[in-house]
Amino acid sequence: MKKCLTILILCGLLLSGCGQTEQPRDPDRMRIVTTVFPAYDFARAAAGDLADVTLLLPPGAETHSYEPTPADILSVRDCDLFIYLGGESDAWVDTILDSVEPTGAVMKMVDCVELLEEEEVEGMQSQPEHDHDEHEEHGPGQVAEYDEHVWTSPRNAADITLAVGEKLAELDGAHAGAYRENAAAYGEALRRLDGEFEAFFDSLPDRTIIFGDRFSLRYFAEEYHLDYYAAFPGCSTQTEPSAATIAFLTDKVRDEHISTVWYIEFSNHLVADSIAEATGTKTAMFHTCHNVSRAELDGGATYLSLMEGNLETLRENLP
Repeated sequence: MKKCLTILILCGLLLSGCGQTEQPRDPDRMRIVTTVFPAYDFARAAAGDLADVTLLLPPGAETHSYEPTPADILSVRDCDLFIYLGGESDAWVDTILDSVEPTGAVMKMVDCVELLEEEEVEGMQSQPEHDHDEHEEHGPGQVAEYDEHVWTSPRNAADITLAVGEKLAELDGAHAGAYRENAAAYGEALRRLDGEFEAFFDSLPDRTIIFGDRFSLRYFAEEYHLDYYAAFPGCSTQTEPSAATIAFLTDKVRDEHISTVWYIEFSNHLVADSIAEATGTKTAMFHTCHNVSRAELDGGATYLSLMEGNLETLRENLP
């Protein structure tokens, strides 16, 4: 991966010096580049109409398999603010930052909130390349691995938006008030939504949820005190669970009288379908907001609208 990125970077820099002409830019508009949809949405909300915000990850794509183009690399180098997740799934960013020196500011979403360690719950299919024993012992020289899906908590989303607003205010003092006001308004809407989620889960007799899929909602589950079981960890690249994993989740659905088996966006939901068929239950999709489809992007989807949709889906599918 690093070799490919180095070649792309060299090609991009060569192209930039071989007759390519940039479009004239408005000096009064900030240029913000983001890697994933949540960062893109929070930046849009905080910047309003004072900046051009670019999303590098193509609609429907996975960060784990994404490879930046030379144009992407130049965008990162030349923007006023680059916002990335800062986790395992966008480790390719470090190669870019080591190879080209950005002219603007750099911001990591994981630096904006308190992090939780990665968690592997009972029955979950382990990642072969991950040794989660270190999380339990933390002996000398061991480093805890943290869950990178920080945006899945609406409270975290509000905090990240406010942090982006502050960074923009710092970079563009002439419009500092507007950035802070925009960020505060979006943060307030997210906190209202957080209250609605909290009230909904408080109304349930049981807070156990089961995902026949990857589970990247650790922060969401922690915030609303949910008990969860899932086929794979959030950053897993596996799609075929073991028979033991399927049997465990199927038994859990029966034993806990679960009404719905969940899956995430862009999933083939075959595992969820299999469990639901074996138990006579239904399936439903929970949008983690990691990325959006082309139709969602063109339709103006936001983190707020997607999470509001999740709340409605929860209301329709949980007792």
